[in-house]
Amino acid sequence: MTANDIPPGRQPAATYDSAFLRACRREPVPHTPVWFMRQAGRSLPEYRKVREGVPMLESCMRPELVTEITLQPVRRHDVDAAIYFSDIVVPLKAIGIDLDIKPGVGPVVEQPVRTRADLARLRDLTPEDVPYVTEAIGLLTAELGGTPLIGFAGAPFTLASYLVEGGPSRTYENAKAMMYGDPELWADLLDRLADITAAFLKVQIEAGAGAVQLFDSWAGALAPADYRASVMPASAKVFDAVAGYGVPRIHFGVGTGELLRLMGEAGADVVGVDWRVPLDEAARRVGPGKALQGNLDPTVLFTDKDTVATKAREVLDAAAGLEGHVFNLGHGVPPNADPDALTRLVEYVHTATAR
Repeated sequence: MTANDIPPGRQPAATYDSAFLRACRREPVPHTPVWFMRQAGRSLPEYRKVREGVPMLESCMRPELVTEITLQPVRRHDVDAAIYFSDIVVPLKAIGIDLDIKPGVGPVVEQPVRTRADLARLRDLTPEDVPYVTEAIGLLTAELGGTPLIGFAGAPFTLASYLVEGGPSRTYENAKAMMYGDPELWADLLDRLADITAAFLKVQIEAGAGAVQLFDSWAGALAPADYRASVMPASAKVFDAVAGYGVPRIHFGVGTGELLRLMGEAGADVVGVDWRVPLDEAARRVGPGKALQGNLDPTVLFTDKDTVATKAREVLDAAAGLEGHVFNLGHGVPPNADPDALTRLVEYVHTATAR
């Protein structure tokens, strides 16, 4: 059976009743499911070994390498979900944007998007642009069995920030200047990016991803009123575009405590929470009808195992009254974290929450 044979709201039986997907649907679970953002990556020595000498973007386009890297944390940590190994700028690269991921810097765009004429460079994305995604997910779902695979993409605002700034930024001054000073161009840019993002997520879902996460990594730089008026419509367009597939939709950003309700209203089934807001308070802000994901401070991983367990227990206690909870860090796994600390953390959460 392929993903196209599955009617909306249904997933293959092997993953449909997994703890992760049940928690996303706010159904009873045998234990609180755990996965980690950036679990497939730099913290693992086996990752560094297979990536040696392979540029980041190239590694995202080799299906067998993507499969191996995605599976590594599942084997090592016994997490409840895998997340597809890729990067948020992959769809931009696939449609011909001249960019590269520079070590120690991040994505760098050769010609930033600053004018209306620049929009012409943002053409539609088709499955033929990313055949390696379909192939890799086919390989992964065959290997993962009952473990769900999470597909992902960068949200329109975060992608726009990279495109307009030309690379990473702390102030987003060029992006915000466009948002405030030329709102029509800004809206058209985000609408174009919403179509590209939705197309990229559809490829992943149709290939077999059982859930998707939209990373709006830099949305925390926005005031709620600006988010609602200038960003939320594009994110909502992405979520609406994939709603018919019936897979859980997760929304995550960093420093988004003031935006949590709006991020849920954009169309998420699960709202990711960073470490700054306790989960019980996050639930109050988000409102009913949503599961939450999070939210251990990643720096806790650098303490001793008893402290990790204590801090994890605090997260679980704050989540005790939630409709659905997926345990995660409040941001990605730090590259110099001890992998064994993650393995112990998964075991602790599974044991402490066993029903």
